[in-house]
Amino acid sequence: MSTTWEQRLIEVEVGAVAHGGHCVARYEGRVVFVRHALPGERVVVRITEDTGGSFCRGDAVEVVEASPDRVEPPCPFARPGLCGGCDWQHASWPAQRALKAAVVAEQLRRLAGLDREVVVEALPGGPEDWRTRVRLAVGPGGRPGFRAHRSHRVIPVDHCVITVPGALDGALGRTWPPGSELVVAHDADDHDHLIEIGPPTTRRGRRPVPGPARRRRGSGIATERAAGRTWRVRADGFWQVHPAAADTFARVVGEWAAARPGERAWDLYGGMGLFASVLAGQVGATGSVAVVESSARAVADGRTDLADLPQVSWHVGLTEAVLEGPDLTDQPPDVVVLDPPRKGAGKAVVAAIADRRPSRVVYVACDPAALARDIAAFAAHGYELARLRAFDAFPMTHHVECVALLVPTASTDRLSEWSVD
Repeated sequence: MSTTWEQRLIEVEVGAVAHGGHCVARYEGRVVFVRHALPGERVVVRITEDTGGSFCRGDAVEVVEASPDRVEPPCPFARPGLCGGCDWQHASWPAQRALKAAVVAEQLRRLAGLDREVVVEALPGGPEDWRTRVRLAVGPGGRPGFRAHRSHRVIPVDHCVITVPGALDGALGRTWPPGSELVVAHDADDHDHLIEIGPPTTRRGRRPVPGPARRRRGSGIATERAAGRTWRVRADGFWQVHPAAADTFARVVGEWAAARPGERAWDLYGGMGLFASVLAGQVGATGSVAVVESSARAVADGRTDLADLPQVSWHVGLTEAVLEGPDLTDQPPDVVVLDPPRKGAGKAVVAAIADRRPSRVVYVACDPAALARDIAAFAAHGYELARLRAFDAFPMTHHVECVALLVPTASTDRLSEWSVD
């Protein structure tokens, strides 16, 4: 009968960084995923999770030999057992980007069979005071905060070092109904929007009502600016959380899409049309841009914000379903842009895109493992990775945003005609 290691203290030498905000160590033949450590360090680890398999998880609670990249975390809540929102506050900012670059390169090598040197580029500003959209949970005592790592436990906070200063003032410092959630959005006009989502209700005192049925208080339309346009975004809708991210990604997508007047473009998982607006400017009045998005709310907002672009059409539904339906069968695209959720596009969507043989595919990815799997799927259909850029759009966390350009294998010798690094 196996004995759990939970709460056991072990001393290990920390190995390479792994995807997910931790590093890999080994102890007595088992893999230990260690948070709050850096490669090359020797640390004492408290085991926090052990299901008896080949690996377990733990937190570095004492540093015996420190990495030269280690710094004092600026937030008192970024400690073992506390807030799980930040992964790398104990690393210098250049070291954080190097760790993320190593993760992206490793995922490409392991899942796509590609050896690529990766550089993670910093966005304007620093590693603190950048987050413009925040979701807080309210614990049993009524105080808002963030959840601990891999836990529903709420850690009450009185500030957040990565959030825009002052944005949380309306949410913190008071109590809320336990079990509720708070959404805070700081927009481009320096307005703060606060929405309270009430605690889950129950049917006949038993089963929770699904999330959308939960009571909401507060509303607001946030003003955002990107791609040369002003956007009216629901305060609790999707928008990039780093103030420079949307404009940066739109610029790179535009450079690599390089759609010509009169061409057809697809914007898959298109949200409210940020990339579609760029594509529409490229294809002009004689071209077309088809946006596919599953959120009817996002499409409604997009129709309003892009009402001046009649060449943009909107298709509400899951991307894989729309691509299988009749709406786009007579519109083979010249260029495809896709920005799928964290799980990636998947083999069915990749196959549907590749079957139409676009000359350029621009893939915006928030998860390097999903990106690498989809790049491998594209390779099976005759597309290869021609360009890749990675951005530190989420400093202090393990998240990294990538933009990839894929082209038919035979066309790589013509890339210099239209692509821009």
